[in-house]
Amino acid sequence: MSIKASELILNPDGSVYHLNLKPEHIADTIIVVGDQNRVDLVSRHFDTVDFKIQKREFKTHTGTLNGKRISVISTGIGTDNIDIVINELDALANIDFETRTIKQHLTSLNIIRIGTSGGLQPNIPIDSIVVSEYGLDINGLLHSYQTETISNLEMEDAFIAHTNWNSNKARPIIVKGFKSLLSKFESDVTSKGITATANGFYGPQGRVLRLQLEDAALNKKMDSFNFKGVKITNLEMETSAIYGLSHLLGHNAISLNAIIANRANGTFSKNPRKAVEDLITYTLDRI
Repeated sequence: MSIKASELILNPDGSVYHLNLKPEHIADTIIVVGDQNRVDLVSRHFDTVDFKIQKREFKTHTGTLNGKRISVISTGIGTDNIDIVINELDALANIDFETRTIKQHLTSLNIIRIGTSGGLQPNIPIDSIVVSEYGLDINGLLHSYQTETISNLEMEDAFIAHTNWNSNKARPIIVKGFKSLLSKFESDVTSKGITATANGFYGPQGRVLRLQLEDAALNKKMDSFNFKGVKITNLEMETSAIYGLSHLLGHNAISLNAIIANRANGTFSKNPRKAVEDLITYTLDRI
């Protein structure tokens, strides 16, 4: 059945609506970064850059590194933007834009997040790397989709009980990472655990300026959560959406986080740009 024009929106040149990309513009290996300026920090390591485009906060470079074709795309901040990016990348790979039908043979993309994050455990050093073993959705985005196949109910129930989660908020969903990519990117210099994904930077992440919080103790509760030895390592705004949507659509994903703040210790990196550049190098060496 053909997908209606109102649901799969294409630009006059045939590119997908937000990303402004055509299928031939993307590789099967895609690095996603939040900050559009970070796209250049990644692509300057490429041997060639064959394609560049930007629309809004979505900036794309595609090129080659050691003979491998790679794309790097900026997503902007938050799970709402991840919803756009992952769905449109999947459309580029798996929908025929001419007929507006799903292709018979589907392509599985490798999606690698290079991002910054705040650590929640006091023993996670500033400027270190966290590999997300799980993504914890505390923002509600994944409830727009059928998540029965990706939820980890026992772990979710334990988290809800431990935090005395407010039933007026969306039920947390915990999505497991992808073994093949986890084994490729974790090492003796990385930490791993649950990455919590909030839907805002201030209140949703426990920051207080002038507005008081619904649960002022939530960060401390997350700090102390321990499910069979697995702890919540860090807090950011993208990972759970990347993991959840990738699982549902049949892609592989990994989230790699430069820890530029430690919320438990109240500290911040003296050189966050270097921490990001070190993470970029670490990632590209393993692709």
